[in-house]
Amino acid sequence: MNIKKQVTLLDKIGMEKAIGKIGADISKRLLNENIAFVGIQTRGVPFAKRLSEIYSAQTNKTPAMGRLDITLYRDDLNQVLDWPVVKESEIDFKVEGKTIILVDDVLFTGRTVRAALNALSDYGRPKCVKLAVLVDRGHRELPIEANYFGMKIETSPLDYVSVLFNETDGKDEVKIIEQNI
Repeated sequence: MNIKKQVTLLDKIGMEKAIGKIGADISKRLLNENIAFVGIQTRGVPFAKRLSEIYSAQTNKTPAMGRLDITLYRDDLNQVLDWPVVKESEIDFKVEGKTIILVDDVLFTGRTVRAALNALSDYGRPKCVKLAVLVDRGHRELPIEANYFGMKIETSPLDYVSVLFNETDGKDEVKIIEQNI
């Protein structure tokens, strides 16, 4: 990777504020819904857990939690991975009748979300699915939009948005890494 520059978009405090805003919005809008948070492996999982904790604190309800691995549902699996590393999916609740909050760190082309929707459908048919992301960076290839997001940013398709969570990476941070062409 030929890096032109790195810019920190959110530090720990910025991430806490953004996640808090998303969690409060979900709690307010979906108070009377039977909801479950499902994090897309890897960094959607700690994000979903944090949103679930905010929802619980604000509504006195404990939503179901799940995690979803989309590796085998990717439409580019044969192009990018010689030996795919499949992580565990865990959805130990009935999805029927639930409003699923599908959670991921970054929304880019929409292909990860498409794969997640396909994987989720293997578990049943939810009432509806809402999408929560920390960063929406544009450049969609599919007609997919986030219902809840922490920030929208303008990027080049070649840039990389790095989201780190303390649970997986030892710190909370969002950076954009601009590439030299």
